[in-house]
Amino acid sequence: MAHDLSRPLDPFNDEDSNTTPNPHIDQIVQARLSRRGLLRGALGGAGLVGAAGLTACASTGQGAVASPLGSLGFKPVAKSMADMVVVPEGYTATIVYALGDPLSASTPDFKNDGSDTAFDQRAGDHHDGMEWFGLDAQGKPSRTASARGVIAMNHEATTDQKLSSFFLHANGGASTLPRPASEIDKELMIHGLSVVELQNDGKRWAYQKASPFNRRVTTMSDAVIHGPARGSEHLVTRYDPTATKARGTLNNCGSGKTPWGTYVSGEENWFGYFFRDAQDDDRRKKDKQVQALVRYGRKAGAASRHGWESGGSDERYARWNNGALAASAQDDFRNEMNTFGYVVEIDPYDKTQAVRKRTALGRLGHENCTFARAVAGQPVVAYMGDDARGEYIYKFVSAARWEAADAEPANRLAAGDKYLDKGTLYVARFKDDGSGEWLELSMDNPVIAGSSYFEFKNAADIAVFTRLAADAVGATKMDRPEWAGVNPKNGEVYITLTNNSNRTPAATDAANPRSYTDLKNGKEQKGNVNGHVIRLAETQPTASAFKWDIFLFAAEAGADKSTINLSNLSDENDLSSPDGLVFSQATGLCWIETDDGAYTDQTNCMLLAAVPGRVGDGGTRTLTHGNRTVTTHAGKPQTPATLKRFLVGPKGAEITGITETPDGRALFVNIQHPGENTNMADIGNPAKYESHWPASVGYGVGQRPRSATIVITKNDGGLIGS
Repeated sequence: MAHDLSRPLDPFNDEDSNTTPNPHIDQIVQARLSRRGLLRGALGGAGLVGAAGLTACASTGQGAVASPLGSLGFKPVAKSMADMVVVPEGYTATIVYALGDPLSASTPDFKNDGSDTAFDQRAGDHHDGMEWFGLDAQGKPSRTASARGVIAMNHEATTDQKLSSFFLHANGGASTLPRPASEIDKELMIHGLSVVELQNDGKRWAYQKASPFNRRVTTMSDAVIHGPARGSEHLVTRYDPTATKARGTLNNCGSGKTPWGTYVSGEENWFGYFFRDAQDDDRRKKDKQVQALVRYGRKAGAASRHGWESGGSDERYARWNNGALAASAQDDFRNEMNTFGYVVEIDPYDKTQAVRKRTALGRLGHENCTFARAVAGQPVVAYMGDDARGEYIYKFVSAARWEAADAEPANRLAAGDKYLDKGTLYVARFKDDGSGEWLELSMDNPVIAGSSYFEFKNAADIAVFTRLAADAVGATKMDRPEWAGVNPKNGEVYITLTNNSNRTPAATDAANPRSYTDLKNGKEQKGNVNGHVIRLAETQPTASAFKWDIFLFAAEAGADKSTINLSNLSDENDLSSPDGLVFSQATGLCWIETDDGAYTDQTNCMLLAAVPGRVGDGGTRTLTHGNRTVTTHAGKPQTPATLKRFLVGPKGAEITGITETPDGRALFVNIQHPGENTNMADIGNPAKYESHWPASVGYGVGQRPRSATIVITKNDGGLIGS
C-alpha cells in the first residue's frame, strides 16, 4: 500500500511523479480532438476511436449473491488504541498464519529473535491481499469447499526505518552502505507471494505446515513475460537478452481471483528498490527512458529503499542497479526495473508453473485487479487503480470472448493467456456532471500515435510506459486509487481513494472535491486528509461511458458536516484512509479496510462493513474553496444501519487483505506491520517496541511484532456480518 499521510517516515511508499496538468486540460484536449475531427458518437471523447471492445449495449445483469444481507446485525466496535484485535460481541478472531511460519516439515519453527533463515520456506513479511481457493475432501480444486482450501497471499514489503528490515536481523541490521550480503539475502526472500493450505477440523482453523500445496514466490523466482511487452527492447537485460523471462515479483499489494480460478497480484511500490547514480541521465543521453524513469519515480542519484545493489557483484545484488553502466542493455540491468510493475498471475493449485507477468494490463503502481462477472460471448473485463498521488483508474477489456467451459479449464494459466495476453487498456476521465468516459490506450488512438509528449512506437511501449500514455490522453488525476471491487448485485465498481496531501483547494474537482486542514496532535495535515470511495455505474462492463458518485467520504465524526464529513459519519463508523475494499460473494456486504496515519491519535486502523446502495442514490453537494466552488455527486448519507466498524487492529498495524470461504462463515483478514513505528535503535529493548502482537496474545515466541492472518468466525456459526 502507498501511505502518504499514513507513513511519513517512508518516502518509498510515497511516490509522487505525476506533474502533468491533466485535471485542467479537458477543454484543451477536446478542442484539439475537434480540430482533428475525432469527436465521434454521443460521447465524443479522446481515446474512444477504434474502441471496438467498448459498447453502449443494455446491461446483461449480474450474478445472484448466495445469502444476501440487507442489514448489519452486529454491534459496532468502538475505536481502540489497544495492542490487540477487537471484533464484535459474538465473534472470535484466531491467528492462523504469521511471518516466519514454516511451510515445510523440514523447516525449523520460527524463533522470532532475528536469527531465523530459510525464508524461501517460510511465510513472508507484510501480509497483504489474499484469495481463497477451495479443496474438496480428496484435495481437488473446488469452488464451493469451505472447510479446506489454500490461500494465495501477497507479502508486500517489510518494516524498515533506514535500509534494514530490522525486525528480521538479530541486531537490527546495517543502516549504512554497503549492506551485508547475508542481510540482503534474507530480505530478498521475505517479499513476494505465498500459498498455504488451511483446514477446519470442526473445532478450529489451522494452517498445514507440511501441505504439498504450500509455496513461496520471491524476488528470485522464475517469471515469464506475457502480453505485448514480451520480447520488447525495453525488457532486455543481462539475465535474459530475449526479454521473455524475468526474476521474481516485488511489493505485491492487492489481489484478485480470475473467472478461470487463478490468483492475480499487483506489483505496487517497486520503483524504490532500484538505484541509478547521479550521472545516469548523462550516460543515457537522448534515451527516452530518462523521461519514463522520472515519471515512474526513479530519479538519477536517488537512494534505494534497502541498498540491495550494494551487496556485491553477484547478479542477485547487481540487478538492483538499473543504471546504464555497460555498452548495451544486454550487458547490464538498465531495464531491470521495466520487468516490474505488472499484474502477475499464478495457479495456486500448481506450483510447477512459473509466475506470468501480464503486461497487457499495463505497468503501474498496481494495487489490485478485480473482475466483472464473466458473461458467455462477452469480453472479460478487469478494473485497476494506480496507487500514488495524482494517478489514474484503468480498465482492461480482453480481445477473447468468454467461454463458459473456461470456468473449469484443463490448464488454468493457459486460460489466462487466452484472456489476459490480448486486449485493450483504457483509462478513466471523470466529468463534472457525474459522467465519465474510458479513453483508449492503443496505437489506434491518434492522440497516442501522434504524441509529442512521449514517443510511442508500438503496443509494447504502451504496456511498459502506461502512465505516460494515460498522461497523453488527458486522464483524470485521482487521490491515490487503491483497491477496486465489483458489487455482485448490480455490477457497479467501487474504488478507494485513500488520501492525497497534494490536493490543494485550487486543484479540487468534482471527483476529488475536498481539500481541508485537519489537526493531529496539534500539527496541521492538509489536502484530502481522510480519503473517499468513488463508484462507477456502466450499462455493461464493456461500455465506453459511465456514471459516477462518491459512495463514502471518510472523515472524523466531529468534522464539519458541510465541508468534510459529507457522509454524516458518527462514532460508530467514522474512519480515515480507506484502502482495501472487497465485496462478499456470499452476503453482498462491502468490506472496507484502512491504512491510516491521520486519525491514529484517536484509533488504530480498522475494518468496516457497509451495505452498498447504487450510483445516484444521493444528490449533489457544493463545496466552497475560497473564491471557487466545486459541485460533487454524493451517495446517500451513511448511518450505523448501513456502515459499521467491525474490527480494530493492534498498534501500528494496517488492516489489509480480506477473503472468505464460499459459505460466508469464515472471514480471513491480514494484520500488516504491527509495531511499524518502533525505532530501529530500540531493537535491543523490547519494552520500547510499539507492539508485541501476536506473541502478546499467545501466538508464537519472542516479542518482536509479526504480520499475520486471522480468521474471524461467528460463535453461533452464522454468516459474517449478521
